[in-house]
Amino acid sequence: MTVTLHLGDCLEIMKSIPDKSVDAVITDPPYGIGMDNSNKRTKPSRPNSYTLYPEFRYHKTNWDKRPIDKIYFDEIFRTSISQVVFGANYYPTYFPHGYGWIYWDKMNGDNNCFSDGEFAFSSKGIQSRHFKCSAFDGLKGGKDREHPTQKPLALMKWIIQTYTHEGDTILDPFMGSGTTGVACVQTGRNFIGIEIEPKYFEIAERRIHDAQQQMRLPLKVNGKE
Repeated sequence: MTVTLHLGDCLEIMKSIPDKSVDAVITDPPYGIGMDNSNKRTKPSRPNSYTLYPEFRYHKTNWDKRPIDKIYFDEIFRTSISQVVFGANYYPTYFPHGYGWIYWDKMNGDNNCFSDGEFAFSSKGIQSRHFKCSAFDGLKGGKDREHPTQKPLALMKWIIQTYTHEGDTILDPFMGSGTTGVACVQTGRNFIGIEIEPKYFEIAERRIHDAQQQMRLPLKVNGKE
C-alpha cells in the first residue's frame, strides 16, 4: 500500500492524473458556508450545545468563503471510477440523478443546535445508506478536532469499506486534516491526498504518518519519499 500527499491546488494537480486512474474519490469539498473560521465546539457536559473558545481555535483561512466551481467536480468525475462526495446537496446541478445517497446521522438528539446529519452523494448503485456515529466520536467531545469540518474516523472507515475494495486507490482532493488518509491506511487502501492550506497539510501529514508507522507504508510528499 502507498500513500502520496500533495501540497497545492487540487484543480491543477488533478489535471495531471489520467482519466479513471483512481478507483474512487472520497472527499468533503468546501460548501461555501463559512465553516473555515468556525470557532464552535461542543461542551463535554452538554453534548447538544456549544460554546466559543476564548481564542480562535482553528487555523484562520479563506477556504470556505464561497462555493467551488463546477470544473472541480468535472475533474473528480474524470479521474475516478466511483465517487463519494459530502456536501453534494449544496451542488445539486453538478451531480447526476438516480444514484444513491449516504446519510450520516450525527446522533445529536432532540432540541440541539447542530444539524441532525449530513448527506453524501454515492455513484455506486441506487440504494441509499445510513450510518450512525457521533460527530465527536473518538475526539474527546471535540477537543481533539484539528479541522472545523473534520469527519469521524469511524465514519470514513465505514464508507471506505462499504464502497471500495482492499488494494483500491482512493483520492481525496480536499484532504483537510487527513482523516480519509488515516482510514485508508487502516483498511488497506492506497491513498492520494491533496491539500492547499500548508497548516492543514502539516496536520494531515502527521496524522497519516502516525497511522502508517505500524503498517510500514511508504509516505510520498509531492511525489518524493
